[in-house]
Amino acid sequence: MFDFRVVTQWVDATLHQYLPASLVTTTEFVLVGVCLLVAYAVMALGLIYAERKVCAFFQCRLGPNRVGPFGMIQTVTDMIKMLIKEIIEINHVDRFLFNLAPYIVIIASFAKGLEIIDFNVGIFFLIAVSSIGIVGILLAGWASNNKFSLIGAMRSGAQMISYELSIGLSILTMVVLTGSMQLSTIVESQADG
Repeated sequence: MFDFRVVTQWVDATLHQYLPASLVTTTEFVLVGVCLLVAYAVMALGLIYAERKVCAFFQCRLGPNRVGPFGMIQTVTDMIKMLIKEIIEINHVDRFLFNLAPYIVIIASFAKGLEIIDFNVGIFFLIAVSSIGIVGILLAGWASNNKFSLIGAMRSGAQMISYELSIGLSILTMVVLTGSMQLSTIVESQADG
């Protein structure tokens, strides 16, 4: 398997030549985030294409085959279509908050893979970051300026918070078994089985 330390050390050394240390750390965080977003996007495109081909095989048809070679660009065109199309224009909403809410939910789901610094309380960090998605859901309900959307968002948020209690208790068993809340220690303790 390829050792990515070669690439990361080269990027770190190159950035240290041109930028101050605090800006290097910030730039590296942004680069890691962008790389993860691109990797997730490419994986999603490939998996959606494969899912469409498999579903088409089950239904005795060809699947996507018009746009691009073997229909490989069909998923990209569908994504562009969905991004530029809005069926219903909602009146009297707080535009900024309404558009910010999905980004908060998405960032919260990506943040689980962005542990660059190995905290000694990494489990607390993991639980706190996974809780940020609830804020996005509540924000979308509030910004819609509709009482029914707000009630739905509050119900969804309450349900997610109640599930986090059981998730926290299940994570607590790993902390008790390893004797540490540091993620690297928990992963290392799995090596012995």
